[in-house]
Parts: sequence; C-alpha cells; structure tokens
Amino acid sequence: MIAWTRLLAALTFALTATLAHAGDPNDVPGTADHPQVTRFPNFHLDTSAQSDYNEFAFPVKGNQTTTKGGKHWVIDYVLNEGARAPSQAELVKNYENAFKKVGGALVFRGPYGNEATYRQPMDGGGERWMLLHVTSDFRYTVTIVDVAPMEQKLEFDAGQMAEAIKKNGFVALNGILFDTGKATIQGESQPLIAEMVTLLKNDPSLKLTVVGHTDNVGDKKANLDLSKKRADSVMRALVAGGIDAKRLKADGKGDTQPSSDNRTEEGRAKNRRVELVKA
Repeated sequence: MIAWTRLLAALTFALTATLAHAGDPNDVPGTADHPQVTRFPNFHLDTSAQSDYNEFAFPVKGNQTTTKGGKHWVIDYVLNEGARAPSQAELVKNYENAFKKVGGALVFRGPYGNEATYRQPMDGGGERWMLLHVTSDFRYTVTIVDVAPMEQKLEFDAGQMAEAIKKNGFVALNGILFDTGKATIQGESQPLIAEMVTLLKNDPSLKLTVVGHTDNVGDKKANLDLSKKRADSVMRALVAGGIDAKRLKADGKGDTQPSSDNRTEEGRAKNRRVELVKA
C-alpha cells in the first residue's frame, strides 16, 4: 500500500511538472517562455525574442535606472479569449511572490502601477533582473536579463576583414561595444580591436575611415555627436596599438544610415555598429 501511494504521488508530481511547462495552444509558433520564469495563467505567447548578450536599463528609483547585460529575453503575453483579466496589481504581486520564493525581491514599482522591476540571485553566481510592463488588462511584456559577462565571439579576424574590405570597400562590426550613451569602449571589445590592428599592420598601404553609427533611440543631434565620439575612440585605440594616425580618419553618421529595422531590438542592436571604410 505504501509503495503504491508513493508511486501515485510520483506520477502526480511528474504530470504536474509537465503541465507547468506545457505551452498554451494559442501560443504563436516559434515563440518560447523564459526557461525559469513562468507566465500568468490563461495568457498565451504573442511574440518572443532571445539573444545571447544584450543590455537593458531597468528602472530602480524615480527616474533612475541601472543597466544590466547578459542573456536577454523580451516576451509578450496576451490574455486568452474569454479568460478573466487580472488587475495590474495582481500581475505585479504574483511575480513579486514568485521572485520571493526563489530568494528575490521587488526592486521598484512605477508610479502608475503598471511597471515593476524584480531581482533574484542565481545559482552559481550572477543574478536575474526582470521588468514587467502591463500595457492593458489583456497584454503584458517581460524583459529579462540573466546577468553574466558576454561570452566573447570574435566577429571577424583580420583576414576576414581584409576580404570584406576588398570585396565591398568596407566591413561593418557589431562587436565593438561601448558603455551605454558613452564613447568608452568596453573591455570585451579588445580582441576585435587587436584584429583591426593586425589588419592594418598586414597591409601597410591600407588607409581607413572609422565610421560610427547608432540606432534611432533618443535625440538625432545627440546620436550624431555620440557616433562621432565613438569613431574617435576606436581610432585612438588603433593608434595606441601602433597604427600611424595619418592612415586613419574618424566620422559619425548617427542614426541616418540604418542597416536594419529600428522598430525591433534586434534591428537596433545591428544599427549600433562601427564600419571600417577603405579611404
């Protein structure tokens, strides 16, 4: 009898776990939840996007934000037709309780009650940050960053850059990362900077214009100024690597020459780039 009771309990647990992770039949094909952050009941997935590394500014107090970088998700949920619509307060409190159960907490709730920031420590180090944004009674969005250093993936080596410049007259690089809103090059960009130095040393006759580009978020003049400052920063890094400054020029185009759709986060990330253009 005891053995049968234990077996029944195990089967019940397994079925419950399966249902907890099962998708809704209304989920849009190709979408996915975050693997550890579950949705509110009776909502289905409308859109989702995930990247290995991105940054997001989380509201933490008044107009203050803190920018976190790591594995990044943006997920939109829509209420199923005929289901009861929860209040904004119910959604916010539900996620607050879920984060508390795993050692996390509510960090900030917006003045209008429809936005909340949460944080939790993760096993093995690092932390998870999430912004909940309720756009109506039937739709909400979560933006999640599992904070970790970016895993460096060398976008181009010197030889590949040389081939692209020979073929197209330029090469576009998304691997030169800057502090948000600044021209300070982040440390994880140094391997790509080193390859750029090698490119120029391998071909002493090559002269380049370093061109900065931004997405369309913010003021156009500020974007133009920022793109020029970032190009200057890259040029200075190349000179510091031993390249003659006479072989280099710096320019910035701001948000005037997008390479991708600025309406999506993925497109905006691609537009934040540095191009090496043969002079």
